[in-house]
Amino acid sequence: MASVLFVVAQKNFRDEELFHAREELEKAGCTCVVASLKKGEAVGYFKKTVVDVSLDEVQLRVFDAIVFVGGSGVRESKLYENAEVLSLARGFASAGKLVCAICIAPRILASAGVVAGKKATFYPDAETEQALKQAKAVCSLDSVVVDGKIVTANGPQAARKFGQAIAALLAGS
Repeated sequence: MASVLFVVAQKNFRDEELFHAREELEKAGCTCVVASLKKGEAVGYFKKTVVDVSLDEVQLRVFDAIVFVGGSGVRESKLYENAEVLSLARGFASAGKLVCAICIAPRILASAGVVAGKKATFYPDAETEQALKQAKAVCSLDSVVVDGKIVTANGPQAARKFGQAIAALLAGS
């Protein structure tokens, strides 16, 4: 059974991107854990709360994939500049594990330097597009993009398809 780590901002993550993707992964038999910068609760746009573990407690060897959830909280908390977040993205990538991001969270992958030469999609946002292009990613307008071990999606409406794509990759590994 595969284990997936979801990373959310403490405030203003996109609920659908977490809950719908997680539902698809759990339907496929995956174990899902939600993490953020601090233990306690994380609050999405629709005020749903998630009890999480702190990122400093994460043990990379326990997980098969990492999923960075989008929403304005990524920008507000500057997750794409957080050393711990970037280290996790690099660690999963260098271990050959799935590295996934949805909405504006692909900006984290760009900052971590794990998308060079990879096709990626994102929520239509000029800053995220610029960050991906500067990181030498190949930008796509598709709703979900799989390029090797990198999986990206463009927003809340793609969350279920995103979760299904990750589940399919985990089932094949």
